[in-house]
Amino acid sequence: MDFGKLQSIEHVDFALPPDHPGTQPLLRQYKQSAKPEVYIGLPVWVNKAWAGTIYPATMREKDSLLWYGKQFNTIELNSTHYHIPGPTTIDRWRNAVPRGFKFCPKFPQLISHENMLQSTQSITAAFCESIAGLEDNLGSSFLQLPPYFAPEQLPDLEVFLKFIPETIPVAVELRHPDWFVDNIASLELFEVLEKYGVGTVITDVAGRRDVLHMRLTTPTAMVRFVGNGLHPTDFTRIDAWVQRLKLWLEDGLQQLYFFVHEPDNTLAPDLAIYLIEQLNKICGLDLKVPKKYVQPVQGELF
Repeated sequence: MDFGKLQSIEHVDFALPPDHPGTQPLLRQYKQSAKPEVYIGLPVWVNKAWAGTIYPATMREKDSLLWYGKQFNTIELNSTHYHIPGPTTIDRWRNAVPRGFKFCPKFPQLISHENMLQSTQSITAAFCESIAGLEDNLGSSFLQLPPYFAPEQLPDLEVFLKFIPETIPVAVELRHPDWFVDNIASLELFEVLEKYGVGTVITDVAGRRDVLHMRLTTPTAMVRFVGNGLHPTDFTRIDAWVQRLKLWLEDGLQQLYFFVHEPDNTLAPDLAIYLIEQLNKICGLDLKVPKKYVQPVQGELF
């Protein structure tokens, strides 16, 4: 992820901001004893460097999704940002993963970036029809709006969200700075999202600390976390997130999608595994910890 990328993180304050005042009251409306659904994943399933680490060394690249689904229970599906998959592709994806696995598709850039939600009913309907084919493996889709989509365009967002079928869960990621410095704009935004049962995406990245708005509008949280090559701050930031998520889960969070990014994503599984282990330890969860494949050293028999 290039958004918010810095050449140096030496002077970045990585402290996690306090929750938005609207988050706790929202969550407490949903407080219940039901077990929360927690999904931890990565932004890709193909990475040659993972063969012999989180994938078997002998794995064929075409089987990457099959093995990914054995290790993680969700994927940030960025490929849909560039093209809408056909039924054959959707069926192949769905049949490659186990029950309970969730795909989280990103809306096509033709909708979000090129046309900025205007006059997109036809392609939006096609996209929703496509991802609906994932059936029970469909998680929350997410609409990433570009840095030039400003608060003045909130009416366009509302019209767009009205058009999305209720059967397609959606979360919205905003990047224009004015959404986060204009209190009236953010208040109006969150009111619209709550009205339509649409969630927010919270992005934790070094160069744009303002997008850590910490406001939930549904009992589902979607977090996109961008690390810095397993720098020590990656782990302390994850520790802070685990403590915050513990509070959210206690307050009523029902679903969590947490996606771990790293430069070229080679090291992303290592940080995701650390996150899963800490969630199990601190939050009392029983998430499956991905298995590491240890390469035998040549010449060693025992």
